[in-house]
Parts: sequence; structure tokens; C-alpha cells
Amino acid sequence: MQRSLFLVLLVILSQASFAAPRTAEEWIAQGDDADRRLDTKAALASYLEAEAMRPNDTGLLIKIAKQDGESMVDVSDDKEKRKVGATALAFAQRSVKADPDRSDAHLAVSICYGRMLDLVPARTKVEYSREVKKAAERAVSLDSGNDYAWHMLGRWHQAAADLNGLTKGLVRIVYGGLPESSFSEAETCFRKAMELNPGRLAHVVELGRTLGMKGQIKEARKYINQGLSMPSRERDDPGTKQRGKESLEGLR
Repeated sequence: MQRSLFLVLLVILSQASFAAPRTAEEWIAQGDDADRRLDTKAALASYLEAEAMRPNDTGLLIKIAKQDGESMVDVSDDKEKRKVGATALAFAQRSVKADPDRSDAHLAVSICYGRMLDLVPARTKVEYSREVKKAAERAVSLDSGNDYAWHMLGRWHQAAADLNGLTKGLVRIVYGGLPESSFSEAETCFRKAMELNPGRLAHVVELGRTLGMKGQIKEARKYINQGLSMPSRERDDPGTKQRGKESLEGLR
């Protein structure tokens, strides 16, 4: 009789422990594990559980913005992509509001605007492009050792400098133009990013692509091939490698 009662108590206690709410720390740890496995869906679900408990946690909001942004590649419809991108941007902006002096928060905003550039009308594209640069510069000013902030600044200079003269003229006339940009500035930014984090293949590939745009073909091939040979560790790496391959094929 006593043994039966003891077993019943064990079952009740066991069920109670399983039913007890998990802590935010546990949800975040579970999300981090999923992120390391590049399981965006699982990571996002875990982080959102934690966010319900910690709505003003800057680091957590940045993590959610990252997962939402990366999940855009899993959506084929542009309208849905914009919706997911807007959600990511909203979380990134919340992270800046929660901690205006955190470099990664401004970086998250820059990345989110950058992801949406190809999904919005021309006027909005110009506005978003300015925001990409503004947020990346703020991130660098807060932490000069933030490698991906330098990368985003490099991407901005690369894209803006790559506009042809006619397009630049139209942007200037219709939309008031963009800040000054150059491939040399892009190269400087990517080299700085590589110096800070040489293991991130995106820095290497984009440096190579920039050198190709400058006409430095031999050096461009060297860095693009170097980046392509590196292991993919991030959700965006396959896309970066694809851009590198396309640029490599276009080098003459």
C-alpha cells in the first residue's frame, strides 16, 4: 500500500515537473542550439517563446530579427517575403529602442533593410538604401570590431557604386540621389571585415566581387575562389557562394 502511494506521488510530481513553465533562458538555449544547426523554424519558435517572457530583451529581439530575416529565403511569394521582412525589421527596430547604444541592434536594422531592397518600389528602394548605410555606420561607430557591420557598409558602397550613370542620374533627379559611394570604399570595408573575421566566407567572396567590379581580375578570382572553398556555416552562405560563382563566370 505504501509502495503504491509512493509510486502515485512520483507520477504526480513527474507530471507536474513536465507541466511547469520553462524559463526564458531554457527557450533561448534551445533556440541557440537550433540556430547552430541552421534550423531557422525551430530557432524562431523557441525565441518567440522566450520573447513572451522577456519582451524588452535586446539580444533576444536581435536573434528573432535574424531568424525572421533568414526565413525569407524559404518563401517564394514576394508579397509574403515582404511581410516576413517587415516583421524582422520590426523586431530589429525594437532592439534599437530597447538599447540604442548596442552595435548589433543597429546592424540588425541595416541587414533587415538590405534584405528588402529587391522587394520594394524604386522610391522605397532609395529610402531603404539610405537606411542600410545609416544603420551600418551607426553600428561601426558603436563597435569598430563588429565585422558584419563593416560588411554591410561594404555591400552598400558596392551596390551604390555599381549603378550605371543613367540610373544614378535618374535617382538624383527623381529621388534626390544617394550618398557618395565607391568601389574603393567597398574594398576597404570588406578588407576590414576580413581582418576582424577571416573565417566568414561572405567577407572573402564580396571582396573578390568588388575587385572584379574594379577590373582587378586576377585578385578577384583569387578571393572569390578562396571564399567558394570555405565551408558554409551560415544560412546565407549558399546564396553568397552562388553570387560568387556568377561573378566568377562573368570575369574576363
